[in-house]
Amino acid sequence: MAPLLLQLAVLGAALVAAALVLISIVAFITASKMPALHQHEEEKFFLNAKGQKETLPSIWDSPTKQLSVVVPSYNEEKRLPVMMDEALGYLEKRQKYGSDKVRVITLVKNRGKGGAIRMGIFSSRGEKILMADADGATKFPDVEKLEKGLKDLQPWPNQMAIACGSRAHLEKESIAQRSYFRTLLMYGFHFLVWFLCVKGIRDTQCGFKLFTREAASRTFSSLHIERWAFDVELLYIAQFFKIPVAEIAVNWTEIEGSKLVPFWSWLQMGKDLLFIRLRYLTGAWRLEQTGKMN
Repeated sequence: MAPLLLQLAVLGAALVAAALVLISIVAFITASKMPALHQHEEEKFFLNAKGQKETLPSIWDSPTKQLSVVVPSYNEEKRLPVMMDEALGYLEKRQKYGSDKVRVITLVKNRGKGGAIRMGIFSSRGEKILMADADGATKFPDVEKLEKGLKDLQPWPNQMAIACGSRAHLEKESIAQRSYFRTLLMYGFHFLVWFLCVKGIRDTQCGFKLFTREAASRTFSSLHIERWAFDVELLYIAQFFKIPVAEIAVNWTEIEGSKLVPFWSWLQMGKDLLFIRLRYLTGAWRLEQTGKMN
């Protein structure tokens, strides 16, 4: 009986190893190069208050504003106006802005959430750049908490630092409201993030993140993932470049209308997490200290 169990254990280990090798080969072969930074002609302009075309700036230009806010939006007719009213109301109390306070970049094709944010980041004018979700789930005044979080990280190496909004402090409350299945999926995802990609950050997926201009250009220039798991790769890149990251508790409320389909979206993100790790591990994707990507 014992020899049979030993043989089964060896066979099982061999099958697991073979599967891991096969998955690594698939991850390497299917690894795409850096998503094209190419802008279609229509994406190089925005319409000003007079309805005239103006050329968008570049993140590699000198900043002309204190803060830029990037809000990805796809079929958000119901949720976006509420979020924008709150954000603009708050920002106008802090400082009066001119007629160019809102710029809309219309993308020719769907680049995914990460791709849309990257296009917005690359056209930003601010010394600091905030990414925020269109649903308004995070109260906009909490940007002050992120600003304090950035300040507490000083001195910033090469002027780079990131403050991530976090819902980790709400975990017990959310578990009480979720089904056992969704709670299991959440814990499984958090484990994969910790085990494969990012250590020390409990909530990688909150869509409320503040970057210094230099940190935004360094991380988003190296980003491959353009869909839901892009946050994880972004923080993986930040940790590789030793960019200091603060995790800051923010107020957050569940807003109806999410585009995520619980099971399939989590499954897709789980696959993305595994492939992120394997593609960097096998050299299909490489990061260099210069901040450029092979």
